[in-house]
Amino acid sequence: MKVEFAPLNIPLARRLQTAAVLQWVLSFLLLAQVCIGILAILIIHNYWFLYVPYLTWLYFDWRTPEQGGRRSQWVRSWTVWRYFKDYFPIHLIKTGDLDPSHNYIFGFHPHGVLVAGAFGNFCTNYSDFKELFPGFTAYLHVLPFWFRCPLFREYLMSSGPVSVSKRSVSHVLSKEGGGNISVIVLGGAEESLYAHPGSFTLFIHQRKGFVKMALTHGAYLVPVFSFGENELFKQVSNPEGSWIRTLQETLKKIVGFTLPLFHARGVFQYNFGLVPYRKPIHTVVGRPIPVHQTLNPTSEQIETLHQNYMEELRKLFEEHKGKYGISEHKTLVFK
Repeated sequence: MKVEFAPLNIPLARRLQTAAVLQWVLSFLLLAQVCIGILAILIIHNYWFLYVPYLTWLYFDWRTPEQGGRRSQWVRSWTVWRYFKDYFPIHLIKTGDLDPSHNYIFGFHPHGVLVAGAFGNFCTNYSDFKELFPGFTAYLHVLPFWFRCPLFREYLMSSGPVSVSKRSVSHVLSKEGGGNISVIVLGGAEESLYAHPGSFTLFIHQRKGFVKMALTHGAYLVPVFSFGENELFKQVSNPEGSWIRTLQETLKKIVGFTLPLFHARGVFQYNFGLVPYRKPIHTVVGRPIPVHQTLNPTSEQIETLHQNYMEELRKLFEEHKGKYGISEHKTLVFK
């Protein structure tokens, strides 16, 4: 295989962008394990004056990811996130106005490998979110697993994510006065296994809990499609029924999540590595679907709203796909 190396005269800004994206990828792949290792070392060597206060505080702070989290504007404003956004680059596009007196659920699609678009747009202060949606606060909901990792949970919460548990979503949507947005990557881990370049398969048919939450709280539903999300990495071929897919699905059942076997480019060469490809991401926010609050929605009401949501999501994709280089014959596949 011929290795294609990056030119030596790359501008400093592009080098910083690459470094920013690499640290973001490694933070999700390695930082949680490193944090657990640090705590284990402290316990093994009996540095009780460090781990006892932390574990005591952790006991009382355990529910914070389900109670709005603990974001830090300082962390969200780190310069590294500006380089992160500019690497791809990441764009946020609004198609309609939102009424700040309501709360909303943004259904984010597709999951991709590491949901770069969701993080860049809703967990940093360098996106256009505040300019496009003034008066709103967005909460990106992620797997509760990440908040069970000591030390790493503090780093994660500081940029804004909260748990995707029912209690957490309900906390956000129950806030009075409106202006709160629950951003939920609906496809979850199952959908990440379909995140191949050129793929538009969404795992949504069985995802109806968000619809029930919307009805219960009267939160408006907004479909969001992130064009380019699946183009950032390549996956090892894992067709349904293959031994790789079976292993990935088994891991999902055991621990609640799975990671695709992915690769992209390297830091100094373009052939193989963990740095995502430099592909633009256009996250398009659709028009809101009004929802009338129903404290005890029936299965028929849930099914009707779910179908309406899928129709609006498909319309959003069809309306904008041509702008971002997707051929006319491509369409969404709902699983």
